[in-house]
Amino acid sequence: MNNDFNPPRTSLVQRTRSNRRFMLPLLLLAVLGGLFLLSTRQPTGKMAQADAKTVPVVAAAPEIRRELVHGAIQPGATITSLLGHIFTPQQIHNLNQQCKNVFPLTKLCAGQNYRLALRDGAFERFEYDIDHDEQLIVLQDEEGFDISRSPIPYTVEQQVINGTITSSLFGAVIASGESEALALNLADIFAWDIDFIRDIQSGDSFQVLVEKRFREGKQAGYGRILAASFSNCGETYRGFLFKDGEHGPAYYDENGKSLRKAFLKAPLSFSRISSGYTMRRLHPVTKTYKPHPAIDYAAPTGTPIKTVGDGVVTKSTYNRFNGNYVKIRHPGSWETIYNHMSRFGRGIKTGKKVRQGQIIGYVGTTGRSTGPHLDFRMYKNGRTVNPLQVKSPSVAPVSSEQMAAFKTSITPYIAQLDKGAPASTQLAVAETQAQSETVNN
Repeated sequence: MNNDFNPPRTSLVQRTRSNRRFMLPLLLLAVLGGLFLLSTRQPTGKMAQADAKTVPVVAAAPEIRRELVHGAIQPGATITSLLGHIFTPQQIHNLNQQCKNVFPLTKLCAGQNYRLALRDGAFERFEYDIDHDEQLIVLQDEEGFDISRSPIPYTVEQQVINGTITSSLFGAVIASGESEALALNLADIFAWDIDFIRDIQSGDSFQVLVEKRFREGKQAGYGRILAASFSNCGETYRGFLFKDGEHGPAYYDENGKSLRKAFLKAPLSFSRISSGYTMRRLHPVTKTYKPHPAIDYAAPTGTPIKTVGDGVVTKSTYNRFNGNYVKIRHPGSWETIYNHMSRFGRGIKTGKKVRQGQIIGYVGTTGRSTGPHLDFRMYKNGRTVNPLQVKSPSVAPVSSEQMAAFKTSITPYIAQLDKGAPASTQLAVAETQAQSETVNN
């Protein structure tokens, strides 16, 4: 009997098959687990790729270079000298032609400001100050040029200016920190009632409610004088600016009576009387006694001479006694003569209609004269009269239809003058044009 134990072969095969059956599920689970992990990571990668695709690469925009060249028109300058380096001769010609009906470029005036705006070195805009109120604007378009006149953009501030006379109105205004232009404007308001040559005395005082203009943060002169008060020799005069219906703006006192009269008190704003009206004067040239039915105003050569009233020029000529002189016929059989001028005002010739205050010539010493002065004469019905004794009637007052509006409009002005300072500073910004500029000095 064989007692050795020999396991049956079939049992080993069965164990091997059993192990295989056990390992297959594990392997399957591992594969499925790996697939699961891959499936959870793959969308994230796709989203990242999608996100990356949605972010465009933007190239940096080229920087726009802007320049602003500004200055004052020089004597002899033309539009060619200003813009000839930018435009061709044909373009300059076209520009001249297009500007004729808006503002002729031949009238560019020395001393007036201009601005030239460039974009990347190319023309963008040209501005020229026609006067204190308007400017010429030139733009370029596909068809040529776009040309217009536009109000100058100012920031306007109302201020009350006070002053006391010690020697002259000019000196008092300058002492208050203002310019001589304000003195001239103030004198024009009261020129019918006050002779600023002979009536001013030490101790006289004034108050002015005026618009101060600012441009690009700098003071640029004055706008309108809205109200003014002047105390002269113990009497106070007041004037308020008001537009009566279709009539132009004018100055009236607090009762609506016009300050304007038929004649100004004097044809010069500031001067001195060197010789008065007399029937017996020793002539400085002939050394003989002769009548002098005139007022002589001594003033520097070139001082503007204004006509004292509306009228028509009947003579604008020269002779060896009067030199350059102008004779004007006024309504009511009045005549005035202005002698010894250095030159005539622009456009002043026989037959020309003139308005009160218009410049008709400039002080000189032509003819029989020993120095620069104005010889001023007045005639009524052909007979000489003393200009200093003429009582000039006022023109029409505020109309009855506008009187209520006038009273309402001047109420705040009176309050400001009485306080000597504005109740509240009012700022008004005029029409502006937005521009991004780099100033090129």
